[in-house]
Amino acid sequence: MPTLHTYDYAVVRVVPRVERGEFINAGVIVSCAASQALHACIELDDARLLALDPGADVAGLRMALAALPIICAGGDAAGALGKLSVRERFHWLVAPRSTSIQTSPVHTGRSSDLGSTMAQLMRRIVRTPTPRAGPAAPLLP
Repeated sequence: MPTLHTYDYAVVRVVPRVERGEFINAGVIVSCAASQALHACIELDDARLLALDPGADVAGLRMALAALPIICAGGDAAGALGKLSVRERFHWLVAPRSTSIQTSPVHTGRSSDLGSTMAQLMRRIVRTPTPRAGPAAPLLP
Protein backbone atom coordinates (compact mmCIF):
# COMPACT_ATOMS: atom_id res chain seq x y z
CA MET A 1 0.00 0.00 0.00
CA PRO A 2 1.41 3.43 -0.91
CA THR A 3 2.46 5.72 1.91
CA LEU A 4 0.03 8.56 2.53
CA HIS A 5 1.49 11.95 3.36
CA THR A 6 -0.37 14.87 4.87
CA TYR A 7 -0.43 17.97 2.68
CA ASP A 8 -1.79 21.48 3.01
CA TYR A 9 -3.31 23.47 0.18
CA ALA A 10 -4.88 26.83 -0.51
CA VAL A 11 -6.83 28.05 -3.49
CA VAL A 12 -5.38 31.06 -5.31
CA ARG A 13 -8.07 33.64 -5.98
CA VAL A 14 -8.10 36.64 -8.26
CA VAL A 15 -10.16 39.53 -6.88
CA PRO A 16 -10.23 42.09 -9.69
CA ARG A 17 -12.09 44.71 -7.64
CA VAL A 18 -11.25 44.19 -3.99
CA GLU A 19 -14.01 46.51 -2.82
CA ARG A 20 -16.63 44.21 -4.37
CA GLY A 21 -15.22 41.00 -2.86
CA GLU A 22 -15.95 38.94 -5.98
CA PHE A 23 -13.31 36.45 -7.07
CA ILE A 24 -12.49 33.59 -9.40
CA ASN A 25 -10.31 30.65 -8.51
CA ALA A 26 -7.10 30.74 -10.54
CA GLY A 27 -4.91 28.03 -9.03
CA VAL A 28 -3.77 26.03 -6.05
CA ILE A 29 -0.70 26.01 -3.83
CA VAL A 30 0.18 22.62 -2.31
CA SER A 31 2.73 21.96 0.42
CA CYS A 32 3.86 18.64 1.91
CA ALA A 33 6.23 18.86 4.87
CA ALA A 34 7.19 15.17 4.71
CA SER A 35 8.57 15.51 1.19
CA GLN A 36 9.63 19.17 1.49
CA ALA A 37 7.40 19.89 -1.52
CA LEU A 38 5.85 23.22 -2.41
CA HIS A 39 4.13 23.70 -5.76
CA ALA A 40 1.70 26.11 -7.37
CA CYS A 41 -0.41 25.47 -10.44
CA ILE A 42 -2.03 28.52 -12.03
CA GLU A 43 -4.67 28.74 -14.78
CA LEU A 44 -6.33 32.12 -15.19
CA ASP A 45 -9.58 32.03 -17.16
CA ASP A 46 -9.59 35.43 -18.87
CA ALA A 47 -13.26 35.22 -19.88
CA ARG A 48 -14.39 34.56 -16.31
CA LEU A 49 -12.16 37.34 -15.02
CA LEU A 50 -13.48 39.82 -17.55
CA ALA A 51 -17.06 38.81 -16.70
CA LEU A 52 -16.39 40.09 -13.16
CA ASP A 53 -14.52 43.18 -14.28
CA PRO A 54 -14.39 44.11 -17.98
CA GLY A 55 -11.60 46.59 -17.18
CA ALA A 56 -9.39 44.11 -15.30
CA ASP A 57 -5.64 44.36 -15.89
CA VAL A 58 -5.28 40.82 -17.24
CA ALA A 59 -1.59 41.22 -18.13
CA GLY A 60 -0.73 42.62 -14.70
CA LEU A 61 -2.64 39.89 -12.91
CA ARG A 62 -0.96 37.22 -15.06
CA MET A 63 2.46 38.63 -14.11
CA ALA A 64 1.60 38.55 -10.41
CA LEU A 65 0.27 34.99 -10.69
CA ALA A 66 3.40 33.88 -12.59
CA ALA A 67 5.48 34.76 -9.52
CA LEU A 68 3.76 32.13 -7.36
CA PRO A 69 5.37 29.00 -8.92
CA ILE A 70 8.74 30.79 -8.87
CA ILE A 71 8.39 31.54 -5.17
CA CYS A 72 7.34 27.92 -4.55
CA ALA A 73 10.47 26.65 -6.32
CA GLY A 74 12.69 28.85 -4.16
CA GLY A 75 16.29 29.68 -4.99
CA ASP A 76 17.78 32.85 -6.42
CA ALA A 77 14.97 33.35 -8.97
CA ALA A 78 12.55 33.92 -6.07
CA GLY A 79 14.67 36.69 -4.55
CA ALA A 80 14.78 37.01 -0.76
CA LEU A 81 11.73 34.73 -0.43
CA GLY A 82 13.67 31.95 -2.16
CA LYS A 83 15.99 31.73 0.83
CA LEU A 84 13.16 30.86 3.21
CA SER A 85 12.32 27.25 4.09
CA VAL A 86 9.49 25.47 2.28
CA ARG A 87 7.14 25.97 5.25
CA GLU A 88 8.06 29.65 5.59
CA ARG A 89 7.44 30.24 1.87
CA PHE A 90 4.07 28.43 2.11
CA HIS A 91 3.00 30.52 5.09
CA TRP A 92 4.09 33.71 3.33
CA LEU A 93 2.13 32.76 0.21
CA VAL A 94 -1.09 31.95 2.08
CA ALA A 95 -1.01 34.89 4.52
CA PRO A 96 -4.24 36.95 4.37
CA ARG A 97 -4.07 39.93 2.02
CA SER A 98 -6.43 42.56 0.72
CA THR A 99 -4.95 42.67 -2.76
CA SER A 100 -6.07 41.39 -6.14
CA ILE A 101 -4.29 38.04 -5.56
CA GLN A 102 -5.53 36.25 -2.42
CA THR A 103 -5.70 32.72 -1.10
CA SER A 104 -8.42 30.71 0.58
CA PRO A 105 -8.03 29.39 4.10
CA VAL A 106 -5.58 26.48 4.25
CA HIS A 107 -7.06 22.99 3.95
CA THR A 108 -5.43 19.65 4.73
CA GLY A 109 -5.54 16.29 3.00
CA ARG A 110 -3.64 13.03 2.63
CA SER A 111 -2.12 11.74 -0.57
CA SER A 112 0.37 9.23 -1.89
CA ASP A 113 0.85 11.20 -5.13
CA LEU A 114 0.98 15.01 -4.88
CA GLY A 115 1.02 15.43 -8.66
CA SER A 116 -2.27 13.56 -9.06
CA THR A 117 -3.72 15.36 -6.06
CA MET A 118 -2.80 18.74 -7.52
CA ALA A 119 -4.38 17.81 -10.87
CA GLN A 120 -7.55 16.71 -9.07
CA LEU A 121 -7.71 19.95 -7.08
CA MET A 122 -7.35 21.95 -10.30
CA ARG A 123 -10.19 19.99 -11.93
CA ARG A 124 -12.51 20.28 -8.92
CA ILE A 125 -11.79 23.79 -7.72
CA VAL A 126 -10.27 25.91 -10.48
CA ARG A 127 -11.45 24.79 -13.89
CA THR A 128 -14.96 25.54 -15.10
CA PRO A 129 -17.12 22.47 -14.50
CA THR A 130 -18.37 20.65 -17.58
CA PRO A 131 -22.14 20.52 -17.97
CA ARG A 132 -23.83 17.33 -16.84
CA ALA A 133 -25.28 15.09 -19.52
CA GLY A 134 -29.03 14.89 -19.84
CA PRO A 135 -31.83 17.41 -19.85
CA ALA A 136 -31.41 20.64 -17.96
CA ALA A 137 -33.25 20.91 -14.69
CA PRO A 138 -36.35 23.14 -14.93
CA LEU A 139 -36.12 26.52 -13.24
CA LEU A 140 -38.47 27.11 -10.38
CA PRO A 141 -41.11 29.75 -11.03
